Amino acid sequence: MGLSDLSASELLDQLQSGAVSSREVTQACLAAITVQDTAVHAFLHVDAADALQQAAAIDERRVRGESLGLLAGLPVALKDVLCQQGQPATCASKMLSGFIPPYDAHVVTKLKQADAVLLGRTNMDEFAMGSSSENSAFGVTRNPWDLSRIPGGSSSGSAAAVAARMTPVSLGSDTGGSIRQPAGLCGIVGMKPTYGRISRYGLIAYASSLDQIGPFGTDVRSVATVLEAISGHDPRDSTSVNQPVPEYSKSVDQPLTGLKIGIVPEHFSAGLDTEIAAAVKSAIDVYRSLGAEVREVALPHAKYCIATYYLIACSEASSNLSRYDGIHYGHRATSFKNLNEMYAASRGEGFGAEVKRRIMLGTYALSTGYYDQYYVKALKVRRLIRQDFDAAFQQVDVIAGPVTPTAAFAIGEKANDPLAMYLSDIYTISANLAGLPAISLPCGFTTGGLPIGLQLQGRPFDEDRVLRAARMYEATTDWHTRRPNG
Repeated sequence: MGLSDLSASELLDQLQSGAVSSREVTQACLAAITVQDTAVHAFLHVDAADALQQAAAIDERRVRGESLGLLAGLPVALKDVLCQQGQPATCASKMLSGFIPPYDAHVVTKLKQADAVLLGRTNMDEFAMGSSSENSAFGVTRNPWDLSRIPGGSSSGSAAAVAARMTPVSLGSDTGGSIRQPAGLCGIVGMKPTYGRISRYGLIAYASSLDQIGPFGTDVRSVATVLEAISGHDPRDSTSVNQPVPEYSKSVDQPLTGLKIGIVPEHFSAGLDTEIAAAVKSAIDVYRSLGAEVREVALPHAKYCIATYYLIACSEASSNLSRYDGIHYGHRATSFKNLNEMYAASRGEGFGAEVKRRIMLGTYALSTGYYDQYYVKALKVRRLIRQDFDAAFQQVDVIAGPVTPTAAFAIGEKANDPLAMYLSDIYTISANLAGLPAISLPCGFTTGGLPIGLQLQGRPFDEDRVLRAARMYEATTDWHTRRPNG
């Protein structure tokens, strides 16, 4: 087993003890990328020289006995939706091809303060719109467990890179399941924190009231450590909440006593693959064996989540992406006769089909005569969805259920059926609409050898309990230790 096979927690222990250097760990990750990424295509950009320079500087400080941050010397990959000064940020779109941000996103600043090594930029669905990575303008990312299948999306590359052990941890963004869904399909851990827990400053926006940044790792402890490093208030983000950040890395191994777990009967109805249903129910039985109380809870408005989400998300996308006009931002067409033609040609060439579809849906929902009928109504239903969760959490501590209705499907299988693709996020969208923390962790495999994920959702700003509940299950199972081709 090489260095790139170790979890972030194991690597941090070895780095702290001096058993390995940050340069050695970074070199191991770069070597793994060289060997594997031709097939997986998780990365859009890797600056090896810069990564090794960062690692060497951290090693020098360690030798001098200086105090180092929480992630001292640990490589981290970034979804290509996060701004990093001097490195490309394309959102996997032709529209932003060649864009080099002049500043760092808040989470990038936090990673640098924690002494992480920024390894590279990962592939994604264009502007974070998709569930399979097939919408990337720069080619599809493949699932390391089966290269003929999708890794999930939109944080495809961030999940695949961790699953293939090219990086111990990575960051993604989650608007409707874009961290948890690929984590579930790739057999790793991924967490979406409470809306407002992590600053969105420097996150290129899709749907501003839904977007949240979060970590991927091979185990819960690794995710807890990265979450601790990047959380906290930022006055540059008006939605950032000024609350103390618990020491997740220290509390994550403390089991919960008297844990109450809720299950939603509708989550196990028609449409859920039988193997996934069996694996999730088996995971819930593990909690019972650990002394947890399991009870049914009702989320009566959950059936409206998909419609509500796509009205709100597409409306916000229509507004956010209007800035890419070929003048202020983004790709500019070379052939046009007048200003209107330049706008149309630039946006037509710069955006892919799925992004255009969502912009048009959102523009329609916001148009005169339809705003109240669609967008305002969706906001009212969103409030009811949140109230359902508030009532459920009066009875339970976390809600457990599936992450996805099926295991990873074949590349191209749903490419011509947008509605079928949208239903891939049916179990994850509600947490974004309600602004809740939620985690995906491995809980089994299909008979075909594809990963299955378990989702835990918690109360707002109760990440500590969600992480500890996830770690309780993980500590008694070995699903998270399995790896592709290993």
